[in-house]
Amino acid sequence: MSDIHFDQLLDVTDFNCPMPLLKAKQALRHMHKGAVLQVVATDAGSVRDFSVFIEHSGHEMLERYESEQYYYYFIRKN
Repeated sequence: MSDIHFDQLLDVTDFNCPMPLLKAKQALRHMHKGAVLQVVATDAGSVRDFSVFIEHSGHEMLERYESEQYYYYFIRKN
């Protein structure tokens, strides 16, 4: 597990592509600049989706890792 402080946790383990990313975008929209969103997903497609999103969004991926069937993302809103 990561030691990164996060301001909001988004559990999208029951969702498949594209819902994890859409839910994360919605959550980030309502967060203040500099806040950190932790996303927990089970959809393997989320790895690609979040990578592309971060590349084009201006937000920062602080950390991404996998544990068993889970994917964890820590995103700082910019």
